Amino acid sequence: MKDKYGIRPLILVVQHTFGRRLNFNAHLHMLVSAGGLSEAESRWIEGLTLNPVGFMKLWRHGIITYLRLALEAGILKSDLKSWELRELLADKYEVGWHVDMQERISKRHFLGYAARYIRRPPIAQHRFQEIDGLVVKFTTKDTKTKETVLDEIPKEEFIQILADHVPDKYLHSVRYYGLLAPRSRSRVFAILFKLLSQTRRPRPRRLSWAEMILKYFGRNPLIDSRGQPMDYVGQHFPVAP
Repeated sequence: MKDKYGIRPLILVVQHTFGRRLNFNAHLHMLVSAGGLSEAESRWIEGLTLNPVGFMKLWRHGIITYLRLALEAGILKSDLKSWELRELLADKYEVGWHVDMQERISKRHFLGYAARYIRRPPIAQHRFQEIDGLVVKFTTKDTKTKETVLDEIPKEEFIQILADHVPDKYLHSVRYYGLLAPRSRSRVFAILFKLLSQTRRPRPRRLSWAEMILKYFGRNPLIDSRGQPMDYVGQHFPVAP
């Protein structure tokens, strides 16, 4: 968009690693503004379009180039030999990659969809059917038959699969680029809101753990079984007999 239109858009990227069966299915959800700021002219330009094929080629080139550099640096681990891995990357560079691009979408819809993958575990607790014994059994919806099936995985394998989806420490699941980049916001947000004739809303107050449970599950964890509010008075540790 910078090369074609001379503008900088707002870009938000959410990474998603897991599938329904906890398989490693890495992909990105991206929200890109349909317009952008022309800093040279200090005006907002709307009605811009992206070419899905061109976008796919840029993405493919970036990923394959990154993997090739990692291979040359000796930091790319694989069961394949180096020459086999080079041939695999060359083959993947010649095929079309899947890019699902929707021209118009509600911000609320996108954020509601993407937030489910960054504010919850890879699998919901209600899906577990059995965790005793040597295996873990949980339900999964088959996307082809639309039926609910029961998956069964050995405990050690299940823990390893689950660990693959735990992000590294300090790794952010949401990234911001373009006009949303941290360095850009303090510099251009004032003029950006003025050009869009919008008022910048204050940052919402962070919900406490009890407020989040009440909002999303309809249950107040600070109300006891008799309907009385509970107060924190301290910790009580077990006493050895």
